[in-house]
Amino acid sequence: MDRTKEQELAWLRSITGELSTRTITRLDETLPWYGDMPPSRRSAVGLVAQTGISSFIQWYEDPSSTPWIASDVFGSAPRELLRSISLQETLQLIRVVVSVVEERVAPRSEGLREAVLQYSRDVAFAAADVYARAAEARGLWDARLEALVVDSILTGESDDELPSRIAALGWHGDGESAVLVGTADRVVDVDQLRRTARHAGADLLVGLQGSRLVLVLGRMEPKPREPGAPPEEPLSFLEIAEQLADGFSDGPLVLGPQVDNLVDASRSARAALAGVAVARAWRNAPRPVAADDLLPERALAGDGLARRTLIEQIYEPLRAHSGELLETLWCYLDNGRSLEATARELFVHPNTVRYRLKKVSELIGWNATGAREALILQAALIAGSIAQQGRRGGAQKR
Repeated sequence: MDRTKEQELAWLRSITGELSTRTITRLDETLPWYGDMPPSRRSAVGLVAQTGISSFIQWYEDPSSTPWIASDVFGSAPRELLRSISLQETLQLIRVVVSVVEERVAPRSEGLREAVLQYSRDVAFAAADVYARAAEARGLWDARLEALVVDSILTGESDDELPSRIAALGWHGDGESAVLVGTADRVVDVDQLRRTARHAGADLLVGLQGSRLVLVLGRMEPKPREPGAPPEEPLSFLEIAEQLADGFSDGPLVLGPQVDNLVDASRSARAALAGVAVARAWRNAPRPVAADDLLPERALAGDGLARRTLIEQIYEPLRAHSGELLETLWCYLDNGRSLEATARELFVHPNTVRYRLKKVSELIGWNATGAREALILQAALIAGSIAQQGRRGGAQKR
């Protein structure tokens, strides 16, 4: 090392304290966010600035032996600091430190000026590298947390920590939820799925388990519209599922029933998984298909949830409302959905049968005149009758 450089290094070490003081003063004068920080965070920022100055002197002494010493500038920063200031604010911090050092050091020699410029570039790249690694780690953590949440929803083994995990993911679907299950290739364009869901007014959790792709949908609050503009009608979950269908490969695609919130989504997931297992039994099933449209197949496959749904949503409401409606539906289905045959058996006019069937549709939402819905209703009557007979048998034994 020549004598001139030794003198410059000795001079740099002698003004380290002065440079640190000037830097802290400049930060306070030029960066509003620095002054708004709590004292502990300001102290951490000041420590980063002082480390940058010391690191520059070490780098200037021997640039070849420590080419990445700039990355050590952020080694003393606590994790909380990296979370509390953005990359843009970090670059502003670097700019202040470099400008203070350049103003004080550069006039002494051309070599020092070039050293400041080169070192400032290294520090900027080091800062970008630190934030890139932090973002990557955050992304990996979010992916693991998302997989854990989806798995909890699928298994129904939710605990008290599930709401906090959902909040940690930045979930915006605070309204109703539903689960969409299908198959997908190993490579899934998750970003495109999320964009499609957001455009449709839903937030999304994605779970890829082998060849099975699970999407947990949550309705987001509608965006505020201009004064006087008519309110925007939200899409149904089935309409949202239709827009997301391109993200799945060929095969059954089943949408579970809507539930009130994400914590209750395990019920929707159970129905969707049961529907996927039997969807091929319906030869002309639409894609996507609602899990509740597969109730007969699910019940035949031993799905207890499907049997309860048939009984609670169809059989029990009809039985509680009117035995007349229940008898008319039985006769109509037993007679091959013939109005005339049903009317003859019941000794009523066909219009009376037609009126009662309309009341059935209004009461439970399924129309017995359609072939597919007639199958669902007949399955409900059978399941309800079996359950009713079982209760009577149990009562007699007691």
